Amino acid sequence: MSNIYLDFNSTSPVDQQVLAQMLPWFSEKFGNAASKTHLFGWEADAAVTHAREKVASLIGAEPNEIIFTSGATEAINLALRGVMDAYSDKGNHLIVCTTEHKAVLDTAVALSNYGKKISYLSVNRDGRIDLDELKKVIQKETVMVAVMMGNNETGVMQDVEVIAQICNEKGIIFFSDLTQAAGKVNINVHELGISIACISAHKFYGPKGIGALYISRKKPRVIVTPQITGGGHEKGLRSGTLNVPAIVGIGAAAELAQSEIWNYAVHTSKLRTKLEQGIEELGNIRINGSTRFRLPNTTNLQVEGVRADKLIKDLHDIAISSGSACSSALIEPSHVLIAMGLTEQESFCSIRLSLGKTTTDTEINYVIEKIISLVERIRNE
Repeated sequence: MSNIYLDFNSTSPVDQQVLAQMLPWFSEKFGNAASKTHLFGWEADAAVTHAREKVASLIGAEPNEIIFTSGATEAINLALRGVMDAYSDKGNHLIVCTTEHKAVLDTAVALSNYGKKISYLSVNRDGRIDLDELKKVIQKETVMVAVMMGNNETGVMQDVEVIAQICNEKGIIFFSDLTQAAGKVNINVHELGISIACISAHKFYGPKGIGALYISRKKPRVIVTPQITGGGHEKGLRSGTLNVPAIVGIGAAAELAQSEIWNYAVHTSKLRTKLEQGIEELGNIRINGSTRFRLPNTTNLQVEGVRADKLIKDLHDIAISSGSACSSALIEPSHVLIAMGLTEQESFCSIRLSLGKTTTDTEINYVIEKIISLVERIRNE
């Protein structure tokens, strides 16, 4: 077989339907969306408006609550830094979960260097937070709580609706990283009570380098201090000439993902179950994290006695990972798995497989056969 890709949580290919909508905006339709005096600018502005509507619809927001960014990392920085700046008169306390993406954790560390107080929520073996712990950690000075919806390494999903309720009752802003969940599960930020959230297009078959930040405009109306200034674009919250081709791409990808979301969930969860059951026949295989509350496409498997780096290296034609793409080059145990109580050795023996809408039954059969063969060989060495 040709190379098989099972690392869709890292990135996904741009869907051909999305690419077709993007292409004219690179050359034929090249106007600046901020140019308000002629047709070229009006046309670009209309395309941005349309994309904003589609992105908002994907997560159950209003179009005027969507700010375009270069991706989830920038959106996270704008959310955490911008909110903590804007509400400095209220307090200086931020609560984050220990299994957040490094974009959240590193930003929290940076904020601590500026005098902000950071508290870290632990997780259990299933990768889920203790809601009672959250209630205890909240202080009078708490401004914000950051807990992601779906984990990028394990797929474990948090009970964001209950977390949001706890925060809203205390007048605390709740930020949720929706990067892995958007396009994979149904999301309605208003119904869930999420105050501010981020997404990234390349996780749901859109282009890289474009994302969005949702900022609630009512109940609560969230105030964010701009972190990039110079031109007043995006309601003054994110200045810089808009990347119209990419924005068209995230809008098209959002619309497509919303239309396919049910089929996507059924397809990927069915194949994931087959994959897990097939590999579990080896024995001494453990699924890391909750098997009840997780994204439909993701599994994180601990293969006893086999280091992940060795397994990945020898699987020449199968793309899998040992954790987040943003830190996979680092020779260190996964902070997510360590936070869940795994030992360093157990973490080093864990692999992440994430499926996509193009993953086939034939591919899964091949992957099962190849992994079983390789693991048995390594265990017998």
